[in-house]
Amino acid sequence: MSTYPLQQIADIKKRRLEEAEKILQQKREALEQENAKLVSLEEEFQKSRTHYEEKINQLRDELDSGTTSDKVEQMKNYLKIVEDDMKIKKKKVVEQQGAVKTAEEAVEQARMDMLKKQQDVEKLDIHKKQWTKEARKEIQKKEASDQDEIGSAGYVRKKRGGR
Repeated sequence: MSTYPLQQIADIKKRRLEEAEKILQQKREALEQENAKLVSLEEEFQKSRTHYEEKINQLRDELDSGTTSDKVEQMKNYLKIVEDDMKIKKKKVVEQQGAVKTAEEAVEQARMDMLKKQQDVEKLDIHKKQWTKEARKEIQKKEASDQDEIGSAGYVRKKRGGR
């Protein structure tokens, strides 16, 4: 039986599918890293927020107890610093959420690309099976034709030899 005429194309498509699978895996790992970074930044923001709330409560307590205006002023200045730090951390969280969204889109794109390449490979596999089936039928026809020729040639020889 002859070789499948589209074998080189099938090999190329399989190689491309394997590459697409590797790329998808890399994109998934990158997404996991971005998610881990997001969780870490959210924890930092939450700590900063908790610290800010504690300092506000501490300032309220000081105001209720009637402390000096210098101490109140110091606490307000510190609160501004803590608030600025909290805003910076919130901004980092928002930026990281954008990075996670971008990574998710990259994973989805890689997944779609891999699925398309998988379909291409499957189509060629189906074509190869049908081609093989047709090739076998052709071989069987040829063998049957050859057997008929051999049989009729033997019959003719017998007939001539019998005269």
